[in-house]
Amino acid sequence: MSRRGLLGAALAAALAGSAAGQSLGGVPGIRSTAQGGPVPLPPGQAPPKSWVDPDTHHRVIRLTDIPGSASFYFNDNSITPDGKEMVFTAPGSVGVIELGTWKVRTLLRGAVRPIVVGRRTPTLYYTRGGGREGGPAGLYAINIDTGEDRRLADLPRRGSVSSINADETLAGGTLTAGEGSEYGAGRRPGAGPGTEPADKPRMMDERLKERLPMELFVIDLASGLRRTILRSTDWLNHLQFSPTDPALLLYCHEGTWWKVDRIWTIRTDGTHNTLVHRRTMGLEAVGHEFWSQDGKTIWYDDRFPWGVDFFTVGYNVATGERVWYHVDTRAWSIHYNLSYDNSLFCGDGGALGPVEWASTENQWIYLFRPERLDDHETLGENLIHPGVLHPERLVNLLHHNYYLEPNVFFTPDGRYVIFRSNLFGPTYLFAVEVARAGP
Repeated sequence: MSRRGLLGAALAAALAGSAAGQSLGGVPGIRSTAQGGPVPLPPGQAPPKSWVDPDTHHRVIRLTDIPGSASFYFNDNSITPDGKEMVFTAPGSVGVIELGTWKVRTLLRGAVRPIVVGRRTPTLYYTRGGGREGGPAGLYAINIDTGEDRRLADLPRRGSVSSINADETLAGGTLTAGEGSEYGAGRRPGAGPGTEPADKPRMMDERLKERLPMELFVIDLASGLRRTILRSTDWLNHLQFSPTDPALLLYCHEGTWWKVDRIWTIRTDGTHNTLVHRRTMGLEAVGHEFWSQDGKTIWYDDRFPWGVDFFTVGYNVATGERVWYHVDTRAWSIHYNLSYDNSLFCGDGGALGPVEWASTENQWIYLFRPERLDDHETLGENLIHPGVLHPERLVNLLHHNYYLEPNVFFTPDGRYVIFRSNLFGPTYLFAVEVARAGP
């Protein structure tokens, strides 16, 4: 047979093997483009430690070996102030990953709920106790470098802490005064960590209607004293202190997004309770708000209206200026995040789920390059600045179950996007290189 014939036969055999579902390049679980990316593996078979996604040509690295390990929620800081380590969760423990080398070590064991890593010191703040463990729940802090662990304050009954301020002097939390129904805690019993309940739309509506008395409070971390800064019968949730201003707190009026004016800020003395975005259209829905790392901008998702058009919106807290970046429907994501230098966005894609609009076209980890449109000659005052997010696919998540949200974020050096995924079956933590590994 001629050389051309041999090459043709080899190519045909390779294509036939790929079509039959064989692994790509000998990497278990990684299929050819025609097979739709990584697929679940047989029980007991470990996923690959790294591979180059055949659809995107970006290298993906599996960071954890423990099934069920995962990253924090997308807007909760898990990176140490020096940018060298990140904290993650695993069943029955909390671990630390050294960024770049990807070395893993255990920090805590037991039933704990991590909150955030401090902005000023290498400290993980977390809660322990209460519930099935009995006794009052407590707020704790453990030094990530030394392991020094201390109790900071007792938590009130039906209360929780969800943010620590920039200079690590205050904790922010909420408590629900009324007993309420099974939805009073905001999530039905039995929903696993990081997962969405199957009946989330009903849960959101029912909890919104309950109008339970709530308090927004701060705890002085030096004395443990608690002080209420806001009382409301709205559902208060998603507290996020500014990463740079210790006295500025971002929070939301939770509920079905098109039924609430969601995003608010308040000072820690209880003053300047300010609505960030007022809806102007029926079925307009905003949410998944987060801070830029420099504390200058609040970013959030605006569906204008729900299921029709999508924007990522930036609100400058000092000037009130806004920029709306349009997002193509085929690249829309559940969550977005911003690089430390404000130059790139990332997104975790989406799938047709309980409250989301998406399709299999959206099941990717995305990189977005923002483009501000030139509007300097536009006449008028207080106008929104227009822009576009240009998408690039990083990882094929066709076989990811989006009841677990990937929750993307950048490493401080901007080289990687970190996410969690069950694309091989169990949940693991992954990093994908922003730069392509090939053409």
